[in-house]
Amino acid sequence: MKHKVKVTVIGKKLYPELQKQYCADPEAGACPCYNEGDEFVFFRDDSRDDFWHMGLNTLTKTDGDPDSVAGGPSRPFCSEAWDAISRYIYAGLEGGSIMKSWMKEENTMIACCSDGTRPVVFRIERIDYEED
Repeated sequence: MKHKVKVTVIGKKLYPELQKQYCADPEAGACPCYNEGDEFVFFRDDSRDDFWHMGLNTLTKTDGDPDSVAGGPSRPFCSEAWDAISRYIYAGLEGGSIMKSWMKEENTMIACCSDGTRPVVFRIERIDYEED
């Protein structure tokens, strides 16, 4: 049995009142790195190690410009997002339970980046498959 991990952007939040109060650019706006609906697939095997490369070129679906999306062909994942979700991606790639007893399905986790004024929410899913 092999394992891959699918990451989907399921939400983007924006707290303009916090940006106005705390940010150097009070009009910074929503996160420019991801789009709601973006999908990424991670592999870690003899021919490919997307975890080691922080998700570079894992983007499989976007409504935006792939070259401007973190995880596309030009940029690895944003460091704030990577810090928040990489542990779940690694656990899934190794075939582990991502969040047993917390989520309805132990192969799935919902997490968000730590940007307090414009967090991005991710669904992380371990997908089990047979080797071809």
